[in-house]
Amino acid sequence: MKKAFVEEKECVACGTCLVTCPRQAIHIAHGCYAVIDSVRCVGCGLCSKACPANVIEVHS
Repeated sequence: MKKAFVEEKECVACGTCLVTCPRQAIHIAHGCYAVIDSVRCVGCGLCSKACPANVIEVHS
C-alpha cells in the first residue's frame, strides 16, 4: 500500500497539504513541519502534487 512521507527538514509548514488531503491525515507539528498519519493516509498523492516545496513523496 502506498503512503506519503514528508522530508521534515525541508518542509516550510505552509499548510497547503492540510487542505488538500481528503482524509485529513496531515497536521503541522510544532509549527515547523507536516506530519502524515500513516493510518489515515491512503497514498493518493494529492498532497505531494500540491506541495509548493516539493518535499512530500509517495512510496509503496
